[in-house]
Amino acid sequence: MTKVLIISDSHGLTEEFAHIKERHQLKYMIHCGDSELGPDDPLLDDFYKVGGNCDFDPRYPEEQLINIDGLRFFVTHGHLHHVKTNLMTISYRAKEENAQVICFGHTHIAGAEHVDKQLFINPGSIRMPRNRKEKTYAIMEWDSPEDVTVNFYSIDGKPVEELKCNASF
Repeated sequence: MTKVLIISDSHGLTEEFAHIKERHQLKYMIHCGDSELGPDDPLLDDFYKVGGNCDFDPRYPEEQLINIDGLRFFVTHGHLHHVKTNLMTISYRAKEENAQVICFGHTHIAGAEHVDKQLFINPGSIRMPRNRKEKTYAIMEWDSPEDVTVNFYSIDGKPVEELKCNASF
């Protein structure tokens, strides 16, 4: 089974971030920006990462394309695609890159939604969540692209069942 840890908007947290990384020890890990850490920080080792509006180091890419076990991921923070307004711009950009999975942050609102052959994942924030009390991150897992599950967890590793999403490509 392939698993991908997806985290965003950690805004300078280090101890909690380290615990999440250690708890899961996954091969694939994505940070969707606003870590407020330098891109060379050891905590971000082994992460695919992008810069957010609070990451000022120009070495951060604005977006990343990642192919993992049959699925193509488009990763960006979201501020350049106006995700606080709607997901149309980010959806079009992902389609231009033939990506099925869109990982983003910026809004601090956890959620996943499968729409028109695209899976949108916002892991929320492990520092300052919005619209719910839990500080969250996500893990996407699949044996095949026809059976994908996105599970959300609170910062202490407890599942947040009502956010769970299933998708098929």
